[in-house]
Amino acid sequence: MPTFIAEVRDSKGNAKKEKVKALSTDQARAHFQNQYPTVGSIQKAFSLEDLNLDALQEKMTSVSVKDRAVFSRQFAVMVNAGVAIVRCLGILSEQCANPKLKKSLTAISSEVQQGTSLSDAMREHPACFDQLYVSMVQAGEVGGVLDEVLNRLAKLLEDMARLQNQIKSAMTYPLVVGGFAVLVFLGMTIFLIPIFAGIFEEIGGTLPALTAFMLWLSGVLRSWYALIPVGVIIVTTVAIKQYYKTPPGRLQIDALLLKVPLFGELNEKSSVARFCRVFGTLTRSGVPILNALDIVRDTSGNQVIANAVEATKQEIQQGGLISVAMQNEQVFPGLAIQMISVGEETGELDSMLMKVADFYEDEVEQTVKALTSILEPVMIIVIGGMVGTILVSMYLPMFKVFETLG
Repeated sequence: MPTFIAEVRDSKGNAKKEKVKALSTDQARAHFQNQYPTVGSIQKAFSLEDLNLDALQEKMTSVSVKDRAVFSRQFAVMVNAGVAIVRCLGILSEQCANPKLKKSLTAISSEVQQGTSLSDAMREHPACFDQLYVSMVQAGEVGGVLDEVLNRLAKLLEDMARLQNQIKSAMTYPLVVGGFAVLVFLGMTIFLIPIFAGIFEEIGGTLPALTAFMLWLSGVLRSWYALIPVGVIIVTTVAIKQYYKTPPGRLQIDALLLKVPLFGELNEKSSVARFCRVFGTLTRSGVPILNALDIVRDTSGNQVIANAVEATKQEIQQGGLISVAMQNEQVFPGLAIQMISVGEETGELDSMLMKVADFYEDEVEQTVKALTSILEPVMIIVIGGMVGTILVSMYLPMFKVFETLG
């Protein structure tokens, strides 16, 4: 039962605040009016019961590619077994662990029960089901092969999740090790060097240049001047993010990501693999080519690729071939274009796109392994160099004293 706080005055005119538990504001006012001659404003007191943790958790949760893949696989199995769609959605919503997806499935089930098509119901929940998902479900409904389309969706999403995990593993390793190296360097510079500074003052004499520099750096890091580079990093990060939201900024940064040393090749191969996998799955599921290109463009994840896909679509509308249009854009690798050309000539474009996707996904895996093998010794050398520099700078004055004594 909620608690209400009221501003009241007693018979002597003294103002005070009183609390009471009641079902409503009117019930609380009636209670106070029976005790006090004057009752002012009444407000509901805040309590933990008012805090909707479920809504907060739902808002902070996102639906990952893996969540959609698991749902699609389970949904396909149940539809293939002859279970009604409404019942499938009800069962899957009950056992769903993701609160946002669970709420969407409950709403979709209600809409389907009222006569709305599954694809139209899913379209109302873009946070859970994007344009790619909705279009494939719609194609499955029109063609009467919803279970097959859901299986293809599950396979597509599983491949995309695996590809994302491979790229994340390549990106995570240098970030984690580099962050650890920076923490070790800062810890030794801030806490270890000052201990030696007192010893150096007692020894006296002229310090080596490296030692003097490290003492100066330690002093800077222990003062408010250390906030300057932190502020610069934060401002630069925010500025880059804001610039990325603009069309020219997104295009320039995405183009840079495809050319950056080491990781540029990885980004290019993963983008091509994603394009071929999504495009092939859409065409195999019965989605028209122009609609499929629209979906591929919107789900490409890279503005350079998106622009190339849009230009390809424009040329196809004028009667051109997909492979010729892709070759004119000079974005896609020659091998991918040649294999797509063969697919057009033989009438097996979807199969050829799937083979190209398999090839480039294997290339991504090999590139990740190569990057990891290169970065491991590099990061070890960097960490050893940072720690060694600090230790050498601290022991150089000691060596100088020993030489003097000798």
